[in-house]
Amino acid sequence: MHVFYDFITGPLVWISFAVFILGTLIRLASYAKLLNEKERFIYTYISLPHFLRSIGAWLIPYYPKSTRIHPVFYGISYLFHLMIFLVPLLLLSHIVLIEESFPVSWITLKDPIADILTILVIAALIFFAVRRLMVPEVKFLTKFSDFIFLLLVALPFVTGFIAYHQWFAYRFMVIAHILTGELILILIPFTRFFHMVLAPFTRGYTGSEFGYVRHAKDW
Repeated sequence: MHVFYDFITGPLVWISFAVFILGTLIRLASYAKLLNEKERFIYTYISLPHFLRSIGAWLIPYYPKSTRIHPVFYGISYLFHLMIFLVPLLLLSHIVLIEESFPVSWITLKDPIADILTILVIAALIFFAVRRLMVPEVKFLTKFSDFIFLLLVALPFVTGFIAYHQWFAYRFMVIAHILTGELILILIPFTRFFHMVLAPFTRGYTGSEFGYVRHAKDW
């Protein structure tokens, strides 16, 4: 067990990050190659000011008009996407592990706040699952794989929360927490999780088209 734990907290971490980084670069390169072959005209109206303006506008909560059409869903979605980055990044135990390999550190979340944010992430995932079952137009487009991806996102938070509080099966929960986190890293370049990497590019492209070509706002 100690050998396995050392492996998943050592070599497998590096393997996961290597697959994530290399896979992301290869995926981006493939998109760039496809763009150069079939749609080079896009370069003619990519505008950095409009690119950044669009991203900035969509980062402001409820500023884009379309986000006010479904305010509850948008609010939960906005906070969810913010928290799934902030919680792992600012969690004390994660930063301590990073400090063991690199001489860097940054601010951390206090444990009670981290607990609250973790619960909110799990609650948001439950909300998304129920929404896919209850809202007709969303249910029509929902596949079984959508629930698998929701579960994959939930597992690191659920297992980490249980492990931290040591409610039961502590060793198993720690291992499950580590493995599911590493699995998500590996899956990002090859699944719909990749939208987190493409989002700034698609938003910037839309902003350039609306602002530079149509002389209109995309929010």
